[in-house]
Amino acid sequence: MSKQHIADQAMLELGRHLLSEDYRFITPTPATHDRVYQRFTPPLAKNLRDVFGWSMPFDHTLFAREILAGLEQAEIVERDGPLWRSTVRWSSLDGALFAHSAYPTSQADAVFFGPDSYRFAQMIDAHLQQRFEPVRRAVDIGCGAGVGALVVARAHPSAEVLAVDINPRALRLSAVNAELAGVDNISVYQSDILGSVDGEFDLIIANPPYMNDSQQRAYRHGGGALGEALSLRIVRESLPRLQKAGSLVLYTGVAMVEGRDPFLEAIQSMLADHAAGWTYRELDPDVFGEELLKPGYERVERIAVVALTVTRRH
Repeated sequence: MSKQHIADQAMLELGRHLLSEDYRFITPTPATHDRVYQRFTPPLAKNLRDVFGWSMPFDHTLFAREILAGLEQAEIVERDGPLWRSTVRWSSLDGALFAHSAYPTSQADAVFFGPDSYRFAQMIDAHLQQRFEPVRRAVDIGCGAGVGALVVARAHPSAEVLAVDINPRALRLSAVNAELAGVDNISVYQSDILGSVDGEFDLIIANPPYMNDSQQRAYRHGGGALGEALSLRIVRESLPRLQKAGSLVLYTGVAMVEGRDPFLEAIQSMLADHAAGWTYRELDPDVFGEELLKPGYERVERIAVVALTVTRRH
């Protein structure tokens, strides 16, 4: 049994333990997390929510010696000076628990979960409730912790659901989260967009990164001038892969420049080239306002999160 398999099994057992303890944690934005953190000087975990939700350091006495040793061997916890800290975080969504990267998400391969994840799940659920065509094959592009794939797999247990990402760490966490939820119709694949998977899909979903991140972290950096490049690629490469009556459901962010929506302007020509109906709307007109202070955003007035749904007609 490989070291990675042992670590994944330990992660799965931890998730089951947290569920048995009725653990719940709703993950806020990093800015809100930081404000809450500042209330504690210094922060020191007192319970499971502090350790696995708020990512606070903890004293070794919080866990039995053999449990702590097992968590360390699986690299779920690590030493932080005289204290310890979890390397993962657990968040609640619709009765399920999702493992993802601990706060702060500074590593290049960090797997993010936050308010966008909750909105993305709600968007998918709303689309599925209004969809009358069957979903036999679906794919979650840039699956991260596997939120989108799990929403679809639960709603359509007979469907083949693919969870794809370029980040191996995301694929491991998606697999653990799917098994923890008792879902067996999700398969994970390493892929740049749809490059490593074949065929067409009834449903393509995506919640890509949409920032211009100077550190180019996978979960955050969308490429292009203002983080739009990956979202544009997803639209361009997904439309030809839709089955008849198949849909693309894209949740992303747009840097609005001088009253204009550059992303909408760019995709309109793509949509015109396909026999498809589409809807587009802003879900939140102003998110991550602190980003406007960073280089490259000098002309940006606001960052909005938007929902694009495209359905192929024939």
